[in-house]
Amino acid sequence: MIERLYFRDLVTFTEVELEFDQGLVVFSGPSGAGKSVLMSAILSAFGYTTKGAATLCEVNLHKPSNLQSDAFELEDDLTIKTLKKEKLRYLIDGQNISKKVLSEMFSSYVKYLSVRDRSGFESEILISLIDNALKEKDKVYKKSLKEYKKRYMNYKSKVEQLNKIKEDEAKLAELIEFTTYEIEKINTINPQTGEEASLIQVKQQLSRIDKIKDALNTANSIFTVESAVEEVYRLLDKDASLFSEMMNQLRADFEETETLAEELEETDVEEVLDRLSELTALKNRYGSIEEALSYRDAKVKELAGYQNIEQDKSMLEAFLQIEYTELSIIASRLSGSRKKEAKVLETVLETYLETLKLPPLRFLFNPTGLGELGMDSLDVMLGESKTDTLSGGEFNRVRLALMAATIPKESDSKGILILDEIDANVSGDESIAIAEMISKLSNAYQIFAISHQPHLSAKAQQHIVVTKEGSFSQATVLSDEGRVLELARIIAGENPTQQALEFAKKLRA
Repeated sequence: MIERLYFRDLVTFTEVELEFDQGLVVFSGPSGAGKSVLMSAILSAFGYTTKGAATLCEVNLHKPSNLQSDAFELEDDLTIKTLKKEKLRYLIDGQNISKKVLSEMFSSYVKYLSVRDRSGFESEILISLIDNALKEKDKVYKKSLKEYKKRYMNYKSKVEQLNKIKEDEAKLAELIEFTTYEIEKINTINPQTGEEASLIQVKQQLSRIDKIKDALNTANSIFTVESAVEEVYRLLDKDASLFSEMMNQLRADFEETETLAEELEETDVEEVLDRLSELTALKNRYGSIEEALSYRDAKVKELAGYQNIEQDKSMLEAFLQIEYTELSIIASRLSGSRKKEAKVLETVLETYLETLKLPPLRFLFNPTGLGELGMDSLDVMLGESKTDTLSGGEFNRVRLALMAATIPKESDSKGILILDEIDANVSGDESIAIAEMISKLSNAYQIFAISHQPHLSAKAQQHIVVTKEGSFSQATVLSDEGRVLELARIIAGENPTQQALEFAKKLRA
């Protein structure tokens, strides 16, 4: 439950701090005083909207038992804070959290019903409502539903694989031909790592082979004076070994160069240039010779996969045929259990709906193909009317009846229920019935409700009045005496009669 709300600088509110009781908390007050603004601060704290964002807002609540998070460290007593400067920031126990993650985290714990809201009767929600009731009383059903969902997700994944195979199969011949062509193109060139550098060196040597040969012819004359130089060293009694070593090294280098020159003369220049052109083309397409070789190896594996595609397709089709049959059997059992539970729920609902001045409700099961929830699509009929033809008041009274009929037996709170003028535009009898229903719901939910009706306000465990003086609003928790005066104002206006005061006391009794 929410234990405390604090905010400042929100529209006409300068600062508000409220501590809340468990059960039903009603906000009342004159129109335009700021009740919806105050409610929007609570909604904004849980990521429902950004319209009610104060400069600073803090909500303190006791952590729900089913609220878990791997990404955040959560204390038993949680603090959710919003800060608005240039942009709106959300924090949970001092840790930054996005609006999306925050709203998803509390989506099953904080529920919002407005007279303008028409959601809540989608097929998935209705099926989930019946499933939750069944899981509480039938462990076999709970196990079957879990098995179905797990197997269906695997089945769905395999169907997608088969569809991909069929899609590939339609262009398989073209893919094989193209892949084979790309492999053969690279294999025909058969590039080698480091080959290009060697060829560039050969190309450079070929470009200066004539100059190398001319220089060699001139330089070879050095050997004609070699013996004379050695004789000078001998006559001077000096060591000629260093000179001899250098001349031997020079002779070896010249011989190596002459051999290279002879080899280069036999090299086909056009062949070298063509080879370099082929390697350059590969580099331009793939980035490098290494990447071209890697691409070829990947295509070889891809080709092997195409060649196995027919075998994979046959195996998948056989698996899916068997799995579809088994899933259909499980889905049929789930559907049967749901239909029985729907009849039970219809009977329970009948009393609540009658109290709310509404006709009986029937669940309509429409068979569909296998889906994540089985083979059922669910709709409801209220009397002879479908939900899309109901008035806003009728719509929300049905939602209240469904909530009341599905309250679990255990005493743990189901969460927080925020009601925005849920009893607006209804008759006196309907207002009384709605107040009774919400009072029952407050045994399981902490409920925050804006109301202009005396019956709901009288049922509240805590009554807060929102008033406005000039351009400033304030919220005040009412005492017993204050509650009687506020009820009298709701009944008879700003100047209540003695009769209104007496009726207010009677409602509070």
